[in-house]
Amino acid sequence: MPAPDYQSLIDAATWGFIRDSEACYPPGTASLTIADQRRIYDAMCATFHRGYPAGVVAEDKVIAEVPCRIYPGAGPTVVYLHGGGYVVGGLHSHDDVCADIRALTGLQVVAVDYRLSPEHLHPAAFEDATAVVQALQGPLVLAGDSAGGNLAAAVSHALRGDARILGQVLIYPGLGGDRTKGSYLTHAFAPMLTLADVEFYAGIRHGGAEVQGDATVAPLQDTDFNGLPPTIAIAAECDPLADDAHDYAAAIRAAGGRAVSFTAPGMVHGYLRARVTVPRAAASFTEICNAISALAQARWPYGETQ
Repeated sequence: MPAPDYQSLIDAATWGFIRDSEACYPPGTASLTIADQRRIYDAMCATFHRGYPAGVVAEDKVIAEVPCRIYPGAGPTVVYLHGGGYVVGGLHSHDDVCADIRALTGLQVVAVDYRLSPEHLHPAAFEDATAVVQALQGPLVLAGDSAGGNLAAAVSHALRGDARILGQVLIYPGLGGDRTKGSYLTHAFAPMLTLADVEFYAGIRHGGAEVQGDATVAPLQDTDFNGLPPTIAIAAECDPLADDAHDYAAAIRAAGGRAVSFTAPGMVHGYLRARVTVPRAAASFTEICNAISALAQARWPYGETQ
Protein backbone atom coordinates (compact mmCIF):
# COMPACT_ATOMS: atom_id res chain seq x y z
CA MET A 1 0.00 0.00 0.00
CA PRO A 2 1.62 3.29 -1.08
CA ALA A 3 2.04 5.89 1.62
CA PRO A 4 -0.15 8.98 1.29
CA ASP A 5 1.48 12.00 -0.29
CA TYR A 6 1.20 14.24 2.73
CA GLN A 7 3.19 16.97 1.00
CA SER A 8 0.29 17.48 -1.40
CA LEU A 9 -2.58 16.58 0.93
CA ILE A 10 -1.48 18.97 3.66
CA ASP A 11 -1.18 22.66 2.85
CA ALA A 12 1.56 25.05 3.94
CA ALA A 13 -0.43 26.58 6.78
CA THR A 14 -1.16 23.16 8.27
CA TRP A 15 2.49 22.13 7.95
CA GLY A 16 3.30 25.24 9.95
CA PHE A 17 0.87 24.10 12.64
CA ILE A 18 2.43 20.62 12.63
CA ARG A 19 5.93 22.06 13.05
CA ASP A 20 4.79 24.32 15.88
CA SER A 21 3.03 21.40 17.58
CA GLU A 22 6.02 19.07 17.27
CA ALA A 23 8.30 21.78 18.63
CA CYS A 24 6.18 21.61 21.80
CA TYR A 25 5.17 17.93 21.73
CA PRO A 26 7.79 15.95 19.79
CA PRO A 27 7.00 12.63 18.11
CA GLY A 28 7.72 9.81 20.54
CA THR A 29 6.43 11.74 23.56
CA ALA A 30 4.01 8.86 24.22
CA SER A 31 7.03 6.76 25.21
CA LEU A 32 7.92 9.09 28.10
CA THR A 33 6.65 8.84 31.65
CA ILE A 34 3.06 9.89 32.27
CA ALA A 35 4.26 12.85 34.34
CA ASP A 36 6.49 14.02 31.49
CA GLN A 37 3.73 13.55 28.92
CA ARG A 38 1.39 15.71 30.97
CA ARG A 39 4.01 18.36 31.58
CA ILE A 40 4.83 18.58 27.85
CA TYR A 41 1.17 18.50 26.80
CA ASP A 42 0.22 21.21 29.30
CA ALA A 43 3.04 23.42 28.03
CA MET A 44 1.92 22.89 24.44
CA CYS A 45 -1.68 23.77 25.27
CA ALA A 46 -0.52 26.92 27.04
CA THR A 47 1.48 27.90 23.96
CA PHE A 48 -1.56 27.52 21.70
CA HIS A 49 -4.05 29.11 24.12
CA ARG A 50 -5.75 32.03 22.34
CA GLY A 51 -7.55 33.62 25.27
CA TYR A 52 -11.28 34.26 25.54
CA PRO A 53 -13.39 36.16 23.02
CA ALA A 54 -14.95 39.36 24.27
CA GLY A 55 -17.85 38.76 26.62
CA VAL A 56 -16.99 35.15 27.45
CA VAL A 57 -16.31 34.24 31.07
CA ALA A 58 -15.93 30.95 32.92
CA GLU A 59 -16.37 29.59 36.41
CA ASP A 60 -15.28 26.29 37.93
CA LYS A 61 -17.87 24.16 39.67
CA VAL A 62 -18.13 20.57 40.87
CA ILE A 63 -21.01 18.68 39.24
CA ALA A 64 -21.81 15.14 40.41
CA GLU A 65 -18.46 15.15 42.26
CA VAL A 66 -16.62 15.88 38.99
CA PRO A 67 -14.70 19.15 38.49
CA CYS A 68 -16.19 21.12 35.60
CA ARG A 69 -15.78 24.53 33.99
CA ILE A 70 -18.91 26.41 32.99
CA TYR A 71 -18.96 29.05 30.26
CA PRO A 72 -22.37 30.64 30.91
CA GLY A 73 -24.66 31.22 27.96
CA ALA A 74 -28.08 30.41 26.58
CA GLY A 75 -29.63 26.96 26.67
CA PRO A 76 -29.38 24.17 25.65
CA THR A 77 -26.09 23.26 27.30
CA VAL A 78 -23.13 21.89 25.37
CA VAL A 79 -21.27 19.22 27.37
CA TYR A 80 -17.68 19.18 26.12
CA LEU A 81 -15.34 16.23 26.68
CA HIS A 82 -11.69 16.93 25.91
CA GLY A 83 -9.22 14.80 23.98
CA GLY A 84 -5.85 13.57 25.21
CA GLY A 85 -5.85 9.79 24.93
CA TYR A 86 -7.51 9.43 28.38
CA VAL A 87 -4.07 10.26 29.76
CA VAL A 88 -3.45 14.00 29.33
CA GLY A 89 -5.55 17.14 29.24
CA GLY A 90 -8.17 18.71 31.47
CA LEU A 91 -10.02 21.97 31.96
CA HIS A 92 -6.94 23.90 30.84
CA SER A 93 -6.17 21.98 27.64
CA HIS A 94 -9.36 22.89 25.77
CA ASP A 95 -10.23 26.03 27.70
CA ASP A 96 -10.05 28.40 24.74
CA VAL A 97 -11.74 25.87 22.44
CA CYS A 98 -14.72 25.79 24.79
CA ALA A 99 -14.67 29.58 25.07
CA ASP A 100 -14.77 29.87 21.28
CA ILE A 101 -17.66 27.39 21.06
CA ARG A 102 -19.50 29.51 23.60
CA ALA A 103 -18.78 32.66 21.57
CA LEU A 104 -19.79 31.24 18.19
CA THR A 105 -22.94 29.41 19.36
CA GLY A 106 -24.10 31.59 22.24
CA LEU A 107 -24.78 28.38 24.16
CA GLN A 108 -23.67 27.51 27.65
CA VAL A 109 -20.71 25.11 27.61
CA VAL A 110 -19.79 22.74 30.43
CA ALA A 111 -16.31 21.21 30.17
CA VAL A 112 -15.80 17.98 32.12
CA ASP A 113 -12.54 17.23 33.95
CA TYR A 114 -12.94 13.46 33.95
CA ARG A 115 -10.43 11.21 35.69
CA LEU A 116 -7.39 10.11 33.68
CA SER A 117 -5.51 6.86 33.18
CA PRO A 118 -3.40 5.12 34.33
CA GLU A 119 -4.28 6.28 37.85
CA HIS A 120 -7.95 5.77 37.09
CA LEU A 121 -8.55 2.96 34.62
CA HIS A 122 -11.71 2.47 32.60
CA PRO A 123 -14.57 2.94 33.40
CA ALA A 124 -13.60 5.97 35.52
CA ALA A 125 -13.65 8.55 32.70
CA PHE A 126 -16.86 7.11 31.28
CA GLU A 127 -18.51 7.14 34.71
CA ASP A 128 -17.53 10.78 35.27
CA ALA A 129 -18.86 11.87 31.88
CA THR A 130 -22.11 9.97 32.40
CA ALA A 131 -22.58 11.36 35.91
CA VAL A 132 -22.22 14.97 34.73
CA VAL A 133 -24.66 14.47 31.86
CA GLN A 134 -27.20 12.87 34.19
CA ALA A 135 -26.83 15.66 36.76
CA LEU A 136 -27.31 18.58 34.38
CA GLN A 137 -30.75 20.04 33.88
CA GLY A 138 -32.48 20.73 30.59
CA PRO A 139 -31.65 19.81 27.00
CA LEU A 140 -28.05 18.97 26.09
CA VAL A 141 -25.75 18.60 23.10
CA LEU A 142 -22.78 16.30 23.68
CA ALA A 143 -19.49 17.16 21.99
CA GLY A 144 -15.90 16.03 22.22
CA ASP A 145 -12.69 15.51 20.30
CA SER A 146 -10.57 12.37 19.99
CA ALA A 147 -10.88 10.49 23.31
CA GLY A 148 -13.58 12.97 24.27
CA GLY A 149 -15.52 12.02 21.15
CA ASN A 150 -15.33 8.41 22.28
CA LEU A 151 -16.68 9.36 25.71
CA ALA A 152 -19.51 11.45 24.24
CA ALA A 153 -20.61 8.55 22.06
CA ALA A 154 -20.29 6.05 24.92
CA VAL A 155 -22.53 8.23 27.08
CA SER A 156 -25.07 8.45 24.25
CA HIS A 157 -25.14 4.65 24.03
CA ALA A 158 -25.49 4.26 27.79
CA LEU A 159 -28.28 6.84 28.01
CA ARG A 160 -29.98 6.07 24.71
CA GLY A 161 -33.55 7.28 24.66
CA ASP A 162 -32.85 10.17 27.04
CA ALA A 163 -34.85 12.92 25.37
CA ARG A 164 -32.66 15.62 26.93
CA ILE A 165 -29.77 14.64 24.62
CA LEU A 166 -30.57 16.53 21.43
CA GLY A 167 -27.54 15.26 19.54
CA GLN A 168 -23.82 14.67 19.54
CA VAL A 169 -20.92 16.20 17.62
CA LEU A 170 -17.83 14.01 17.50
CA ILE A 171 -14.56 15.56 16.32
CA TYR A 172 -11.91 13.14 14.96
CA PRO A 173 -13.17 10.53 17.45
CA GLY A 174 -11.54 7.21 18.25
CA LEU A 175 -14.48 4.84 18.50
CA GLY A 176 -12.86 1.41 18.54
CA GLY A 177 -12.65 0.62 14.84
CA ASP A 178 -10.74 -2.27 13.28
CA ARG A 179 -7.07 -1.30 13.46
CA THR A 180 -6.05 -3.91 10.86
CA LYS A 181 -7.56 -2.11 7.88
CA GLY A 182 -8.64 1.16 6.29
CA SER A 183 -7.40 4.48 7.61
CA TYR A 184 -5.57 2.78 10.48
CA LEU A 185 -3.16 1.33 7.93
CA THR A 186 -3.32 4.05 5.28
CA HIS A 187 -2.44 6.71 7.84
CA ALA A 188 -0.44 4.56 10.24
CA PHE A 189 2.41 7.08 10.11
CA ALA A 190 0.40 10.29 9.79
CA PRO A 191 1.73 13.53 11.24
CA MET A 192 0.45 14.29 14.77
CA LEU A 193 -0.95 10.80 15.48
CA THR A 194 0.32 7.37 14.43
CA LEU A 195 -1.17 3.90 14.74
CA ALA A 196 1.43 3.15 17.41
CA ASP A 197 0.18 6.13 19.42
CA VAL A 198 -3.42 4.91 19.11
CA GLU A 199 -2.44 1.46 20.33
CA PHE A 200 -0.45 2.86 23.25
CA TYR A 201 -3.35 4.96 24.51
CA ALA A 202 -5.85 2.14 23.97
CA GLY A 203 -3.77 -0.15 26.14
CA ILE A 204 -3.02 2.28 28.95
CA ARG A 205 -6.73 2.90 29.46
CA HIS A 206 -7.09 -0.68 30.72
CA GLY A 207 -3.77 -1.24 32.46
CA GLY A 208 -2.27 -3.01 29.45
CA ALA A 209 -4.85 -5.50 28.18
CA GLU A 210 -7.56 -4.07 25.94
CA VAL A 211 -11.26 -4.76 26.37
CA GLN A 212 -13.22 -5.80 23.28
CA GLY A 213 -16.94 -5.73 22.54
CA ASP A 214 -17.81 -3.20 25.26
CA ALA A 215 -19.69 -0.12 24.01
CA THR A 216 -18.54 1.90 27.02
CA VAL A 217 -15.00 1.40 25.67
CA ALA A 218 -15.62 1.24 21.91
CA PRO A 219 -19.02 2.51 20.74
CA LEU A 220 -18.37 1.09 17.25
CA GLN A 221 -18.31 -2.37 18.79
CA ASP A 222 -21.87 -2.08 20.09
CA THR A 223 -24.39 -4.50 18.60
CA ASP A 224 -27.29 -2.04 18.76
CA PHE A 225 -27.30 1.40 17.14
CA ASN A 226 -31.00 2.07 17.62
CA GLY A 227 -32.26 4.97 19.69
CA LEU A 228 -29.12 7.09 19.44
CA PRO A 229 -29.35 10.88 19.16
CA PRO A 230 -28.75 12.73 15.89
CA THR A 231 -25.03 12.49 15.25
CA ILE A 232 -22.51 14.58 13.33
CA ALA A 233 -19.03 13.04 13.12
CA ILE A 234 -16.04 14.87 11.67
CA ALA A 235 -12.90 13.06 10.51
CA ALA A 236 -9.49 14.56 9.84
CA GLU A 237 -8.36 13.32 6.43
CA CYS A 238 -4.77 12.54 7.49
CA ASP A 239 -5.55 10.60 10.64
CA PRO A 240 -5.51 6.87 11.42
CA LEU A 241 -8.86 7.36 13.19
CA ALA A 242 -10.57 8.82 10.10
CA ASP A 243 -12.69 5.77 9.27
CA ASP A 244 -14.19 5.62 12.75
CA ALA A 245 -16.25 8.75 12.18
CA HIS A 246 -17.63 7.48 8.88
CA ASP A 247 -18.24 3.92 10.06
CA TYR A 248 -20.05 5.12 13.17
CA ALA A 249 -22.36 7.43 11.24
CA ALA A 250 -23.07 4.64 8.76
CA ALA A 251 -23.98 2.24 11.59
CA ILE A 252 -26.49 4.72 13.01
CA ARG A 253 -28.03 5.32 9.58
CA ALA A 254 -28.29 1.57 8.99
CA ALA A 255 -30.28 1.33 12.22
CA GLY A 256 -32.66 4.03 10.99
CA GLY A 257 -31.16 6.94 12.89
CA ARG A 258 -29.95 10.34 11.79
CA ALA A 259 -26.22 10.62 11.31
CA VAL A 260 -23.80 12.24 8.92
CA SER A 261 -20.02 12.28 8.69
CA PHE A 262 -17.65 14.72 7.06
CA THR A 263 -13.96 14.75 6.25
CA ALA A 264 -11.94 17.86 7.00
CA PRO A 265 -9.66 17.93 3.92
CA GLY A 266 -5.94 17.93 4.53
CA MET A 267 -6.42 18.08 8.29
CA VAL A 268 -4.47 16.17 10.91
CA HIS A 269 -5.42 14.91 14.34
CA GLY A 270 -5.61 17.71 16.89
CA TYR A 271 -6.43 20.44 14.37
CA LEU A 272 -8.78 22.26 16.74
CA ARG A 273 -5.68 24.02 18.03
CA ALA A 274 -5.09 25.29 14.48
CA ARG A 275 -8.51 26.95 14.16
CA VAL A 276 -7.04 30.46 14.46
CA THR A 277 -3.99 30.11 12.21
CA VAL A 278 -5.01 27.59 9.52
CA PRO A 279 -7.88 28.54 7.16
CA ARG A 280 -8.96 24.93 6.59
CA ALA A 281 -9.12 24.34 10.34
CA ALA A 282 -11.03 27.59 10.83
CA ALA A 283 -13.59 26.53 8.21
CA SER A 284 -14.04 23.15 9.89
CA PHE A 285 -14.40 24.74 13.32
CA THR A 286 -17.12 27.03 11.97
CA GLU A 287 -18.91 23.95 10.60
CA ILE A 288 -18.56 22.23 13.97
CA CYS A 289 -20.10 25.19 15.78
CA ASN A 290 -22.88 25.43 13.19
CA ALA A 291 -23.60 21.72 13.74
CA ILE A 292 -23.78 22.23 17.50
CA SER A 293 -26.14 25.18 17.02
CA ALA A 294 -28.39 23.20 14.66
CA LEU A 295 -28.69 20.29 17.08
CA ALA A 296 -29.39 22.67 19.94
CA GLN A 297 -32.33 23.99 17.92
CA ALA A 298 -33.51 20.41 17.25
CA ARG A 299 -32.82 21.12 13.59
CA TRP A 300 -31.31 18.65 11.12
CA PRO A 301 -29.90 20.56 8.13
CA TYR A 302 -28.48 17.58 6.25
CA GLY A 303 -31.53 16.12 4.53
CA GLU A 304 -33.77 13.22 5.41
CA THR A 305 -31.51 10.58 3.85
CA GLN A 306 -28.68 11.23 6.26
